[in-house]
Amino acid sequence: MKENQVEDRLKFERQLWSEGYARVMGLDEVGRGCLAGPVVAAGVVFKPETDIPEIRDSKSINEKSRLLLAEQIKEEALFWTVQEGSIDEINELNILWASLHTMQKCVDAASLPPDYLLVDGNRYINSLIPYTCLVKGDDRSMSIAAASILAKVYRDELMRDLHEEFPEYGWNSNVGYPAPVHKKALKEYGYTDHHRTTFKLGTNKKRVNITS
Repeated sequence: MKENQVEDRLKFERQLWSEGYARVMGLDEVGRGCLAGPVVAAGVVFKPETDIPEIRDSKSINEKSRLLLAEQIKEEALFWTVQEGSIDEINELNILWASLHTMQKCVDAASLPPDYLLVDGNRYINSLIPYTCLVKGDDRSMSIAAASILAKVYRDELMRDLHEEFPEYGWNSNVGYPAPVHKKALKEYGYTDHHRTTFKLGTNKKRVNITS
């Protein structure tokens, strides 16, 4: 059963490779449901016939394995990139469009343009590059799964760094998601410049500086 699942994660890539698409980019984003921090997207292009069976949905892999796979992906990919969608972009565009535009930043960053896109989710922006949207694509496509791993590793590290400055919100563990400790801190201390003010934060007050 496991072997069949791994084989299925290369189904779309193998079909595209066989049709002559040599630079297939997998695209995914993380952090859409967070109350704080940027949305982060990654794009990964593998050489045709690359097969790394351990790559799957980043949420189903423990942290140690994600870190090891992230390094392997960077070493074996023809191209990879990680891009941020800022708080301002999220507040101005809304989280859906900020996520889509951040994935497009990955396409634009490619040294050689991809010739096909595999996109996690059910929609994408208008593109001159042909693409296929895959619902739950991070567990159906190795390229998308690789992008999900790079994006999650990058964003988790970013939020843990921010935790050092704002420890009250528990970002070292919840990485910006609406966990109880995060929501409690919002009510007690208010929101920061890293919070998405167009989201329901449960507070209307701006955070004041806290002396540790």
